[in-house]
Amino acid sequence: MKLIRIGEKVISEDKLQREIDRILKFRTEGLTQEEVAKKSGIERTFVSRLESLGEIRKGEKIALVGFPVKNKKEVLSLAEQFGIDYTLLLSQQERLDFIQMRNKTELFNDLLATITYLLDFDVIIFLGSDKRVELAEKLFNIQVIGIVIGESPITEDKYIDIKIIKDVLKEVKVFTSDMEV
Repeated sequence: MKLIRIGEKVISEDKLQREIDRILKFRTEGLTQEEVAKKSGIERTFVSRLESLGEIRKGEKIALVGFPVKNKKEVLSLAEQFGIDYTLLLSQQERLDFIQMRNKTELFNDLLATITYLLDFDVIIFLGSDKRVELAEKLFNIQVIGIVIGESPITEDKYIDIKIIKDVLKEVKVFTSDMEV
């Protein structure tokens, strides 16, 4: 347990973090700020301020999907940095493993589950071959921003230019004014 002394007070950093986690959990479950404040015995303005302190961006729910990605860690880091809501990036080997480790029924069900999940987003940034990008744009009735990383079929990992993704994120207004671009 990490304790911090502030003047005459001794504060448990662990307890403080648990309470913050609890407040945020209530909010992600759909409770209003007022309801969370009442449950937690705090002021509604504190809940609002807590959310503002951690805010990365406002607006649309954004997914980033792509394969086969060579610099996956770098792209994942960028997505995390800018608060992308869902990221699914696969290398060529991971893509092959995904297919080979499932029977036909499991593969079909997993693909449908992923597609259904993606339908809850406002924007999908899709990295893939020319044919896969075209398919994604036709498949989803939401905004799909396709970034072609090669001609189909792609059989090896492709390096993704981070600057291109940053430019796209700027266009969909992912960046807030206090973030580095």
